[in-house]
Order: sequence, then C-alpha cells, then structure tokens
Amino acid sequence: MENIVYLCTLFNESIMIKTVIAGPCSVESREQLRQITAALSAMPRVSLIRAGVWKPRTRPGGFEGLGEPALQWMQELAQEYGVQYCCEVARPEHVELCQRYGVTTVWIGARTTGNPFMVEELCAALAGSGMTVLVKNPTSPDVSLWLGAIERVQQAGVAAVSAVHRGFAMYHNHGYRNEPLWEVPMTLRREMPQIPLLCDPSHIGGRSDLVAQLANTAAQFDYDGLMVEVHPDPESALTDVPQQLTPAAFADLLSSLPSVASHLSPVTSQQLLPLRRQIDEIDHELLSLLARRMEMSRQISFIKRELQMPVYQSNRWADVVADRMEQAAALGLDADFTRALLEKIHGESIRVQLADEA
Repeated sequence: MENIVYLCTLFNESIMIKTVIAGPCSVESREQLRQITAALSAMPRVSLIRAGVWKPRTRPGGFEGLGEPALQWMQELAQEYGVQYCCEVARPEHVELCQRYGVTTVWIGARTTGNPFMVEELCAALAGSGMTVLVKNPTSPDVSLWLGAIERVQQAGVAAVSAVHRGFAMYHNHGYRNEPLWEVPMTLRREMPQIPLLCDPSHIGGRSDLVAQLANTAAQFDYDGLMVEVHPDPESALTDVPQQLTPAAFADLLSSLPSVASHLSPVTSQQLLPLRRQIDEIDHELLSLLARRMEMSRQISFIKRELQMPVYQSNRWADVVADRMEQAAALGLDADFTRALLEKIHGESIRVQLADEA
C-alpha cells in the first residue's frame, strides 16, 4: 500500500476528506486489537489503523502501553486482515522496533514536537527508514515549533510527511479538551501548502459527542484527512475513555462528512463571482480604513508626547471597548470575534505610537 499521504487516488474525487486514520488510543490486549481491526478493515475509507503502543501519561501511575508485545500483535493481524497500522514514537528505539515489526507509518506526538532536541533524536533514527511520518502540533500554539519539527523531519530525508492538528493546551479551552485555534493550522498551511494536513478531532474535543462536529468543521476547512480514536468498547478503555467512538458511531461520522466536486462547475462559479468581488471591495475598504486609523494613532502620539502622557490610557480604552461591543451586538457580530479584533487593532495602535517615540 502506498504511503497514506498519497492515498487520494483510492477514493472518488468528490470526497473532501481523503485520508482516514482510526483506531484505539491504546492497544490493551490482543483480543481488543483484533475486534477493532475486524471492524475498521470492513470500512473502505479507513486508510490506516492507529494503535497506541507507548503512552506518555501526564501523571505517573496510568496505563503507559504494552510496548513490544503490542507490535507483535499488530504484525500478525496486519497479515491476517491486510491492513496497516501506525503508532506514536517518542524515542529512537521506538522507531527501530516499529521497523522490526513492519510498522511503516509513525507519528510524533504533541509533547515531542515542542522539544527540538527530542525531534532531532527521532530524526536520526528515521533517516533512511522510508517511513511515513505524521507530525502533531505542539501543545502550545507556536506555529514555528510545528514548522521546525516538520522541517527537521524533511531534512532527515523523510519524503512522506503530514501535519496533524490536535488542538492546543490553553488556560481557557471553551469546552474543548484542547482549543482548536483553527487559525494556527491555517497559518501552517500557508507556509507549507505542499504538506498534507490532517485533523485529530478526538483530542481537540475530548468528548465523543464533539468529534463528528469537529470532523465536519475540518472538512469545511479543506483538511486532507482525519485521525479519530475508535474503540470496540470505549467505556472499558484504559485511556481516553470520554473521547473514543464505537465503530458504529465512527461509521455514522464517515457518512456525515460532506462531499463536493473537486472543481466548481461553471454555473457555481458564476454565482460566486459577483459576491467574491464585493468581498474583495470590502476588504480593500477595510484596509484603507485601518491605514487611516493608524495615521490617527501617529498624530495622537505626537500630542501625548508634548503633554507627557503615557501611550496607554486605560480609561479611554475601556470606554472604546464598551462602545464598540455595544455597536457590534446591535450589528449581530460575534462578541468573541469583535473583542479579539479590537485587541488586535489596539495592540497595533500602541506599537505605532511607541515606534514614533523611539
């Protein structure tokens, strides 16, 4: 079977999500692995079966995986069912063991991605292996760390590399296990448009009832694939109980994913064209208005300097926010979006005023 990042040809072009990886958070027993393999191998859209072999636990005392015995079962069942497995690697010896037991696709976990020293050690083991490597985002929303890990893997000679968005550990996660922060993977995609981008809705949501919704959101963002945790009996799982789907629920998720033509029809293009032109015009107006606003900030900075006033005026800023939020509510704009936009504009205004003082 070809590397998963090149599996698009296996599916109809009308399918938005082309690569599907599914399986349990952890391999817990040979029978558990057999059950899930039997279920997933019957689903044509499943490209690979994920199976955790080494499980880095946040706190000691939890189930940390079965290690080499799990790889032995994976090798046996791969031959029996004609499937391929993938698992996380965090140490060079993990890579070596995967090679020994025929696992040719591995992923680098979020904790490892954020540590360049660990990534370098893994890359030394991956060099010349011919493996496919998936790089999950780091726990923090630092796109440079994510890009850096991918670049290190590429420099090691790994040709088939994909990125996996699994969300970010934030103080406020808005009901998710890991805040999605969709703008971060979109930034990575702009920087590396050639790298396939997969979404891990299980680790973003942290709850089984959120997984399908997040998977569909990823489809709307034109992700190349999904990586979903599926367990034959989630309630009895040794890890990640709340977020794993049953095979039946996973089948429902796959059927819910949208399908579109790979290219817009001429009729659809004609319908969109005038609206897109209006959006372009509005964007140009917004940028012109922002430029005018920053010019006002420069003029204000000169007056503040003469009056020996500090750049940041907390009372004035509180009044501005209250007024703009009230107006936004009347216009039907989302409050979180409006506040974030105001903070961004205000931050740039402060930067401009400080730059003028330098």
